[in-house]
Amino acid sequence: MAKTGYGKRLAGDEDPHADPDFAHLSPRDREIAVFVDHLHEGHAMGYKAIAAEHPRYGQQACRTSLRRITLAGHLRWIKEHITVEDNSMRWVTRTYWSRTRRSAEWWAEFARKLDGKDVTEDYQPGLARVEEAQAAQDIDVVDVEPEPAGTAHQVLAELRAADSRMALSDADCRSLASLAEEWLSRGATPDDITKAVTDGLPPDVTNPGGFARTRLESKMPPKKSKAKIRQKAARRARISRVIMACGLCDADERTTEIVNGLCRECLEGVDGDECECGGGCGGTYGYVPDTFLPGPRGSGDLPGADEVIDVTARVEALRRAAGLR
Repeated sequence: MAKTGYGKRLAGDEDPHADPDFAHLSPRDREIAVFVDHLHEGHAMGYKAIAAEHPRYGQQACRTSLRRITLAGHLRWIKEHITVEDNSMRWVTRTYWSRTRRSAEWWAEFARKLDGKDVTEDYQPGLARVEEAQAAQDIDVVDVEPEPAGTAHQVLAELRAADSRMALSDADCRSLASLAEEWLSRGATPDDITKAVTDGLPPDVTNPGGFARTRLESKMPPKKSKAKIRQKAARRARISRVIMACGLCDADERTTEIVNGLCRECLEGVDGDECECGGGCGGTYGYVPDTFLPGPRGSGDLPGADEVIDVTARVEALRRAAGLR
């Protein structure tokens, strides 16, 4: 999963799953599209994250396929300008995925309908200015809706980073998520949970899941009073502006033209994408200089000034002349 506030977001109004969903794509692009389609909402969507999870393709193959999947109408990056009732503002970049193939006109209308939308429940006061952080996320994107279940699962999954002795399995994370959610509902932060579970660990932890459960239950913070809950009620927030962004370089409509989800510069690179083998042969669809193409072979004797030396044949001739063959 992506960090809180980042990850896959569904465009909605989808057709049910069917075999022809991605039949219009090439075999590799189709395989990666199916892989992305089955990711949970909130999953990291950068090509590096997808390559790390995909069993067959590396970073360049995933990046190229995401480019083509975008052009086919399944993926868009949209920057939303959020204005809160205290007049504070921020830009957030969201990724929207559609299993159903959409036209450029459909995506334009989809973005237009976001303008003015009330996103009070989605607003997260502590979220940094994601427009500036986007460059470091490659083509990862931001979602400012922190679902409690997703946050709880993420905190538990990241315990291994705080202390390798607390490497919880996915089953452990799912089992303990309700406890972590209860901590969060009582005002605890993710750091509070991490500290409570990892502080003062014994030298060996043979059952990280059971150990984490014991600590989460025994150190549960008290419930917040209703008065405190009311004090932290969400401030009103709405989307005050929407612009399309390029999924590969993060340029947006303020500085360049976006065509089918890509800027002109990134769009021009499509013709040079690598071949469909997934990187095994090193072939390309683009221009190959003449110096890299096969040339005429010489006779094996001393070549003239215009001939191309066949090194293998020349060595064989020298061996024969020296009596080594």
